[in-house]
This record gives sequence, structure tokens and C-alpha cells, in this order.
Amino acid sequence: MEKRELWHIYENILKSELAPAMGCTEPVAVALAGALARQALGALPERVELLVSGNIIKNVKSVIVPHTGGRRGLRTAVAAGIVCGDASAGLEVLSAVTPEELKALDAYLDTARINVGRSDARNPFDIQVRLYAGADTAYVRILDRHTNVVRVEKNGAATVDVPYTDGPAPVSEEKKALTIRDIVEYAENADLEAVRPTLERQIEYNMAIAREGLSGAWGAQIGRTLLHAYGGTVWNQAKAMAAAGSDARMNGCELPVVINSGSGNQGITASVPVIVYARHLGVPEEELLRALLVSNLITVHLKDGIGSLSAYCGATSAGAGAGAGICWLYGGRYEEIAHTVVNALAINSGMICDGAKASCAAKIASAVEAGLLGWQMNVGGSEFIGGDGIVIKGVENTIDAVSRLARDGMRETDNEILRLMLGGESL
Repeated sequence: MEKRELWHIYENILKSELAPAMGCTEPVAVALAGALARQALGALPERVELLVSGNIIKNVKSVIVPHTGGRRGLRTAVAAGIVCGDASAGLEVLSAVTPEELKALDAYLDTARINVGRSDARNPFDIQVRLYAGADTAYVRILDRHTNVVRVEKNGAATVDVPYTDGPAPVSEEKKALTIRDIVEYAENADLEAVRPTLERQIEYNMAIAREGLSGAWGAQIGRTLLHAYGGTVWNQAKAMAAAGSDARMNGCELPVVINSGSGNQGITASVPVIVYARHLGVPEEELLRALLVSNLITVHLKDGIGSLSAYCGATSAGAGAGAGICWLYGGRYEEIAHTVVNALAINSGMICDGAKASCAAKIASAVEAGLLGWQMNVGGSEFIGGDGIVIKGVENTIDAVSRLARDGMRETDNEILRLMLGGESL
């Protein structure tokens, strides 16, 4: 493949993956499905049937649905989309909810029949909404990714019908083109004007929510705790600000974030530490943007083999990406960045995902710490080598090993996590 073609693919990946979103993306995706189904139905439904995969249950159970005044849960998420959602707004479907609409939401939750069940799909990301109003029905399915609408129908007649398979989706052909070596070469040669608006929006949005997380009493206040306990070194600020962004986002802050690989937490983790280090070093804006190319694309590369949702905490991938971006700022290129990524993955690849909630902020701090330690190991001439646990010689081989561990090896772990989280509770 010619480099010009490859760079164009990388630009498209960045523009697609670094999208704005309001609040935790799984409840937002449920709300989007509800809004699209309501739009198709053309009326307020009396009955709602919501089927979701186990990973959606995990990530909606304990997190606040954005722009709902602190309301939580799957029933709230789908009802908010039906009553208050803007079906045309994608992952900002709930960004314009009014106080009057919140009153209507509460009234609807009190009167409508909303049944929630677990989907039997093999794909870890599945949302199905069916609405009933009189003799009319509408149905929407979102599969594999937060905005991947594969079916919209009214009374059995489809207006959207995208072919799909029930199992986990394969890695896209575009993302198969991602390698650490080519990502580094792209960052060195990229036309920044083609991606500047995308990256500048990421800087603006994600730093704003990080600052809000430090200034307000959000969640478990991991960011504040880190600064209070360990001081204001750049190493600690990078962890604290990333954690603070998650503190705010998981606990109802209504500022938008720019996501990475479908996750706001991963978007924050991949970007905020790199920005903190760039500003500490006083590097030109161009160097920051190129470092963000490294961190974001490596995060996408690591996460895509794992799958959209799993028992493997996605912040681990983003923390390794952040470490790689910071390595770039200090002059590291392919060899140094490859070692940084392998080191970070070797350190933190056992961290589980047990849903979206306040402790995500602490996991982000741990992931950033692993990325920074992986980088500093390389600076000091130390590294994990093939045969050290899951590390296999060659960075791409180690990435593949981690992907198989997360995607295949942790499948039953995922089921056990869900059983522990629900503990006999109804959906």
C-alpha cells in the first residue's frame, strides 16, 4: 500500500474514532436507540422492550445517565431517549434536555411498561429496542459500536437494514493497516491541517472536563486525592488530571468529551496526560498534535483487537497510548515507543472492567502510571522481553497476545463479573 493511501486511512480513523460524546457512551447509546425507535414509531409508546448484552448492563448499571439530573439505569436511559432524545444528534442525543422534559420523563417512567432483558447475542455490544403504541410497533438495533445502527423498522418494514453477523465483529480492513511502526512514521509526516480540527477539539473538550473534575467534588475525587497525597510533579499531574476527567464524567458532569474507540474514558486517558506533559515541556503546538497522533492511533490499534466491550479494562490500552505519546515528546521514535507499549501492557494487562462507575477514575490513574513507568523503563535501558509472561518478541506479537487474552481468554471472567455485579438484582 502506498504511504499516501495509508496516511489517508489513518486520517479517516482519527476523524471517525475521535468523536464528541456527552456522558458515558453506553447509556447514551441506549438512549440513542430509544430516540431512533420513537422517531420511527411516530408516537409515544405505551410499552417498551429493551434487550441488551451483558457488557451494556455492566456499563449502564451504576453510572449516571447524562442530562437526566442524576438519574441512573437502563430504564432511565431508554426512556430518556424516547421522551427527551434528539435522534439526529448521535452520541449527543441527550445534550439539549430541558427541565420540562425531565418532568415528562419522570411521568413516563411512572406509567409506561418498560421491560428490560439480557440479549442472547454473541456480540458483546448489542442494544435492541422495540416500542408499542396501539397497533403500531417500531424496532431499532445497534450492534458492535455505539452508533452502528443495523436495523430500523416500523410494523415490520425496514427503513435501515445493514447486513451483520451475530458474533463479535472482525477487525475492520482499515484498522488492520495500523502498526506501531507505521503510526510513528505517520506522526512524523502527517499533514496536520487535515486532522487539526479533530485534535484541537480533543484538547479543548478533554482538558475542560479534567479541570472541572479537579475543581468540583465529583465522584470519588481521585484526581484531588492524587494531588493532595503526592504533590504537583508533572508525573502526578498527568495521572490526576486524567482521573479527574473521569471523576466528573462518570458522575453526571454534562461537559462533552472526545472519545477514543467508543469510550470517553479512553479518550481522556489517551489525550490528557500527553497534553499535560507537552505544556510542562513548552513544546510547539505542532509537536503536541503529533504526539496526540501517536497516542490516539496506538490506543485504537490496541483496543480494536480486544473488541468494543470486554472484561479487559480499556484504559489499559489508552494508558499505553499515553505513555507512547509522552515518549514521542521526549524524542522517542519507533524503537523507544515500541518498548514503552510492550512494557505498559506487561504491567497492567490484568486489570478488569467491572462497568462504568466512580472507580474508573482510579483505574485510569493506574493505566497512566503503567504507561509512564513503561516509558521510564525504556529511558533507563530496562524492558520486558519475549518469554516474560504474556510478552512475545516483537511489539505486534505482544499486542496480538493481549488481544487474544482479552477477547477470548477473559470471556468467562466477563460472565462472572456480571453475576457478581447483579447479585440477584433484576434489570
